[in-house]
Amino acid sequence: MIGVYGGSFNPIHTGHLIIAEFVREQFNLEKVLFVPAKNPPHKNSVDYQTSQHRFNMVQIATAGNPFFDVSNIELNRKGLSYTSDTLQELKNLYPDKKLYFICGADSIVNLNTWHSIASIFAYAEMIVVKRLDVSETDVKNMSRWLTDQYNAVIHFCDMPYIEISSTMVRERLKNGLSVRYLVPEGVLKYIQLHRLY
Repeated sequence: MIGVYGGSFNPIHTGHLIIAEFVREQFNLEKVLFVPAKNPPHKNSVDYQTSQHRFNMVQIATAGNPFFDVSNIELNRKGLSYTSDTLQELKNLYPDKKLYFICGADSIVNLNTWHSIASIFAYAEMIVVKRLDVSETDVKNMSRWLTDQYNAVIHFCDMPYIEISSTMVRERLKNGLSVRYLVPEGVLKYIQLHRLY
């Protein structure tokens, strides 16, 4: 069983790592595969660090956990980074493994706008991580709709709310404030070395 954790990771922060570890443990996953997006359709590409920098930072951040791995599957693909395409490719790579797509509550409430939703649930079950800024009612309503429409299998991770965001990290860096403990030490050194953000 493999957890697929996609995102822009611009930059990766400790919240991402805490979520991945809670999900891995709660659902007894063999590993969590971090998949940095090259060109996500729902993100504004302005103010984006190069995909290679984001990939490198994810590698640095996950290096100390034997249950974490990083895939460049989206970085090698041209065009927009659609989750359905990524899950299809991963299913071909791991035909005997059950895939779980890890998703924030903010994403699931907008999932009806995603490309080829049926394919997402054909290739993977979903694990949803709750967020304070998203209504639980909205999440439950969308979960029911996805289950009815696409036979979706949706699980919820029982964990503390993690209110660290990449936006917060970038804003603090932009304003000359400390991001120590918000990002792993190796990631902070990488950001400083390459003068990112």
